[in-house]
Amino acid sequence: MPPITKEEFRAPMHILEKEIERLAIPKPKLPILLQPDLLIGTWVNVDPQTRDLVRLEIKQKGNEITVHGFGACHPNPCDWGVVEGRIYSDTVATMHAVAFATEYKFEFAQVLVTGALYKGALFVETLTRFTDQSGRADVYALDIMNK
Repeated sequence: MPPITKEEFRAPMHILEKEIERLAIPKPKLPILLQPDLLIGTWVNVDPQTRDLVRLEIKQKGNEITVHGFGACHPNPCDWGVVEGRIYSDTVATMHAVAFATEYKFEFAQVLVTGALYKGALFVETLTRFTDQSGRADVYALDIMNK
C-alpha cells in the first residue's frame, strides 16, 4: 500500500480552523449591506405626456426593495403591480444604493426597469420586449422622475 500524501489528507473542520488561524490567513470580510434609503419614496415622471412609466413607488424590503410601477394609460395610470428589485452602489465600498433593477412580466411583454440617481433625480430606463407575436419592435425609453 502506498504511503498517504498530504494531498490525500482531509482535516476535520476544527483542525482546519486552527490551521487558518496559525497561518494568519485573513478571514473573508462580510459583504457590505447597502442602504436603499436614497431610492425609497414615490417618484413621479417630470413629463406629464410620457407614454411609459408615470410613477414608481419604491419601498424597502429587508436589504432590497420593492418597486410598484404605474404606466401611462388613459384616463388613469395602469397598475403594473409590485415586484422585488435589486439595489446597487456606485463603488464597491459604498453603503448607500444609488441604482436598482427589476423586471415586470406581462402576458404580452417583458419589461426590464433600471433606475439610477443623478443630481437628485431618478433616471429610469425601460427596455420592453414584446412576447405576444404582434410583430412590434422592442422599445427603449428613458424617463426622469422626481420625488
